[in-house]
Amino acid sequence: MTWQMADIWEAIAQAIPDKPAIIDGDKRYDWAEYENRAARVAQVLTDHGLEAGAKLAIYSYNSAEYMETQFGAFKARITPVNVNYRYLEAELTHVINNSDSEALVYQAQFAPRVAAIRDQLEKVKLFLEIDDGSGEHLEGAVAYEETLQNTGPMPVIERSNDDIYMLYTGGTTGMPKGVMYDHKSFATALLAKGFEMRMMEPPADAAGFGPLIKQLHDLGAASRSIPACPLMHGTGMWIGAMVPHSLGGCLVLTDNSHFDPLTLWRLAEAEKVTDITIVGDVFAKPMLAALDDAKASGQVFDLSSLLMMGSSGVMWSTEVKRGLLRHLPHMAIVDSMGSTEGSMGASITTIENIDSDQTAKFEMNETTKVLTEEGKPVVPGSGEMGLICNGGMVPLGYYKDEAKSAATFKTFDGVRYSIPGDFATVEADGSITLLGRGSACINSGGEKIFPEEVEEALKTHDSVYDCLVVGLPDDRFGQKVTAVLSMTEGARFDETELNEHVRSKLAAYKAPRAIVLVDEVPRAANGKAGYKAAKEIALERLQVPA
Repeated sequence: MTWQMADIWEAIAQAIPDKPAIIDGDKRYDWAEYENRAARVAQVLTDHGLEAGAKLAIYSYNSAEYMETQFGAFKARITPVNVNYRYLEAELTHVINNSDSEALVYQAQFAPRVAAIRDQLEKVKLFLEIDDGSGEHLEGAVAYEETLQNTGPMPVIERSNDDIYMLYTGGTTGMPKGVMYDHKSFATALLAKGFEMRMMEPPADAAGFGPLIKQLHDLGAASRSIPACPLMHGTGMWIGAMVPHSLGGCLVLTDNSHFDPLTLWRLAEAEKVTDITIVGDVFAKPMLAALDDAKASGQVFDLSSLLMMGSSGVMWSTEVKRGLLRHLPHMAIVDSMGSTEGSMGASITTIENIDSDQTAKFEMNETTKVLTEEGKPVVPGSGEMGLICNGGMVPLGYYKDEAKSAATFKTFDGVRYSIPGDFATVEADGSITLLGRGSACINSGGEKIFPEEVEEALKTHDSVYDCLVVGLPDDRFGQKVTAVLSMTEGARFDETELNEHVRSKLAAYKAPRAIVLVDEVPRAANGKAGYKAAKEIALERLQVPA
């Protein structure tokens, strides 16, 4: 009885072979075609000497090839490795070498960057190049589509629940690290949550997916999902792709090299999309603005099919949720709290409960605890701060980093937890309020200040479009709270008013002592905060010695 992802998707392909699986521009594959192409990828990899347990790096924007390469790797019991397409040569080399990748599948537009590091790639023996129309080419690379057409599909093989799934994460872990799961632990935890959100029970094993998925399609209840954020990150891949895919859904993919909210809404309308996955306000704010502008101009999108919008990883403010529900009152908003190291909690917002929604407040998973650093439970309503400890979807560890694994994955009272460093308080009703990650905490005059809570307060002011908060060196207080923010179009900047606004919501010592205006707040492609870049901007603008 296996829970290997390839087994699950093969069972679905067998049950609904003629139903849509992938839409990517002109590429439209049903489940039979999708499975066949993935099997050809698997055969290409094995033909080039990759064996079970080998690693394969994928370096691509959102595309059909990304998904079928990952599926093909699972089929051959190979571990796919996600590569951030924003990485420059040093980080790119690190991920490929650190992961021991023996093959690199990449879009041709990245060929010049690959060529620059080719001699440093220690184990790569196959460069599989996806023609993306850029005209770029790496000498000696194998053409992706041509090779697939000339290769037969790999027969189905026996796989193991212990096969390794791995997702590389940067964030606060320093150089990117591979977070390792076994397929069974990963799939059961991820899909249980995905099915729960849809008020369904997951099957007992991979073989049970086929009959259930066929029933969903017969009832007209299959999902059509747009992962608007990058597939190279957990939010896009897990929430936007793997969960709806494992429900027999179709993935509607779009080039994510540039985020265009108007194009996204048009695609959602045209393809009758049921799910959209984003990353917090950095996606939701321009999406809301596009709906507002369209309404003002008399344009109406038919988004009646859209039932769910999900997010994870960064703040999604109540004000923006309220605006989206004003346009889409039939939709549910699922705001998840988690990281590559595991899911911790979620909030579900609808038009009925929007008035009680609070930014950064989540209902904990049953397996999630808030514990002190000594492993003692934080008492609800006490106001005490603790670490969020996830005891459900816990990784095996970081690939080739025992020290970091020991620091992040700990056992208290016989239960193993993932503790990536997020602090929270527990409210009297048992819900948790996220404060932020300890590594980003500002120490000002001995007081701990979490950037996220100051950012949340600032962003509730109508004039603030986006912001990040950092700590700059200060002779008197050690660090001073400094905001790097961008303004809503047409808004007037009033530093005194903004500080008074923050003081009306938080203790006075948490209000920014300096504000730096920028055209665009630095963020990664997935919406994650660019604290390092924000701090550099603030240091330069305020002429503060580092």
